[in-house]
Amino acid sequence: MQARTSTASFATMLAPAVALIGAFILVPMLLTVWLALQDWSTQTPFATATFAGLDNFREIFGPTSVGRDFKGALVNTALYTLLSVVLILPLSVALGLLVYQRRVAGGTALRTVLFSTYMVPMIAVALVWSKLYSPTEGPLNQMLGLVGIAPQPWLSSPDTALVSIVLLNVWQQVGYFTVLAVAGLTQIPGSLYEAATIDGANGWQQFRSITLPLLRRTLLFSAVIAIINAVQVFEPVALITQGGPAGSTNVLTYHIRRVGIERAQGGLGSAMAVMLMLSLIVVIAALFAFTNRKDAE
Repeated sequence: MQARTSTASFATMLAPAVALIGAFILVPMLLTVWLALQDWSTQTPFATATFAGLDNFREIFGPTSVGRDFKGALVNTALYTLLSVVLILPLSVALGLLVYQRRVAGGTALRTVLFSTYMVPMIAVALVWSKLYSPTEGPLNQMLGLVGIAPQPWLSSPDTALVSIVLLNVWQQVGYFTVLAVAGLTQIPGSLYEAATIDGANGWQQFRSITLPLLRRTLLFSAVIAIINAVQVFEPVALITQGGPAGSTNVLTYHIRRVGIERAQGGLGSAMAVMLMLSLIVVIAALFAFTNRKDAE
């Protein structure tokens, strides 16, 4: 009887959270999957939707302009995510080591400053960085001019626009991941480094043999969060580049909004959202599988 009462109490406490998750996560996900199988305009009620099967998926992967735009946005999203993760993780570990090992003065203050960038709304960050990237008045080009380098077309060239948005994202995100790296470093016993020092291991050898292996789980968590954050990029593209120039920054979230809202093609937009979700699931599952295999070796 006591066990039954405890189970009922546990279920009662979980019910509000489960209800919220169902209402705001599961229901929208299921609705998106359902709409992906429909021919529906966002300017009409749901009742007007007609079943289209997999036609929307065939169209977004087809040879038409719809397919080309979708695949271009998918490639841009993949590049943006890859560059963001490749830059954020090493920087966060390096800054974490500087703060944790007290190799710079004011480590606590530095940690606070780094984390504060993550607290700034992305809209504000995007607006400020759009001024920094200004071709004539921007501080970045002015500093390059001091060393004899010509002004760079940060946001007006297809070759540099996506990288410029990546740098903006890295600046905002790296402080948060630095805090995660510091938290992981605090879990590594200092006795391991003392033993390695006695055995004659230098700093690089200790980092490679102790720090990195024992930070693997922290880095896995950081990588997953960084990937999820990266694929959701929207504000910088919407506010600064609007997907240009020449579609070089047309990432999937912005493209889905343009197709589903501006063009009122709700079925196509939902199909793109489903493919984005499936791609994210596959990448994260592969990341977990790779980490688990390394742990088993």
